[in-house]
Amino acid sequence: MKDKVVLITGGSSGIGKALALHFGQKGSKVVITGRNEDKLKEVAQALDAQQTENLCLRLDVAVEEDHKEMVKATLKAFGRIDILINNAGISMRALFEDIDLKVFKQVMDINFNGTLYATKHCLPHILKSQGSIVGISSINGYRGTPARTAYSASKYAMNGFFEALRTELLHQGVHVLVACPGFTSSNIRNAALTADGSQQGTSPRDEDKMMSAEEVAQGIYKAICKRKRDVIFTMQGKLAVFLNKWMPGKMDKMVINVFAKEENSPIQKG
Repeated sequence: MKDKVVLITGGSSGIGKALALHFGQKGSKVVITGRNEDKLKEVAQALDAQQTENLCLRLDVAVEEDHKEMVKATLKAFGRIDILINNAGISMRALFEDIDLKVFKQVMDINFNGTLYATKHCLPHILKSQGSIVGISSINGYRGTPARTAYSASKYAMNGFFEALRTELLHQGVHVLVACPGFTSSNIRNAALTADGSQQGTSPRDEDKMMSAEEVAQGIYKAICKRKRDVIFTMQGKLAVFLNKWMPGKMDKMVINVFAKEENSPIQKG
């Protein structure tokens, strides 16, 4: 990956930040995007400290025009795009009957439309470089979970989009990877939206027992190098995908029982 130009959306924290630092350590030129300027500056300083050429862009992935500017700025700085990692995302926790549909749309705009816009505007350049397009999806892209209808819908949409795109590009030399981390220790649950759009503020799960963002970044890096089709992290994640395929009815009962036990869960216990 030395001298490859890697563009990472949502690169100011969590998995995105870990990916930026890891690719930088491998000699890549790194472009990150995000909405929080202070956090972007912190990552830029960390990249500078390890002598990684970088460009940090403040933008909103839900706005298509921002992606056009992102591509222009990247080409101006580095002249090419080799790898696009669609990492920007937001979670939510609320029952569908309670959620404001504006919140549902916000999750779809960030998680799915943000991926759509970035991929659309980067694709011509990745075709030239015979590079990689990566979607950071979720086990929720294979198995929906209660009180996370918008998040699950956005990840199912991402998985379907990339499956179709991968097939379209099958003979054009572009690598398409869908990476599905399990529960990862990051800020995503703290920033998860509630029914009215306010942030949850705290995580309902034990973050210490999860994969670290750095472990996920290392796994995604290896998968890109090997040009894998899919990567599902953790045995729990692989088991969930397997059981949902072969025992969907039983999985419904197992999943609701697990999520009903979360702290302050909106799901009533059976």
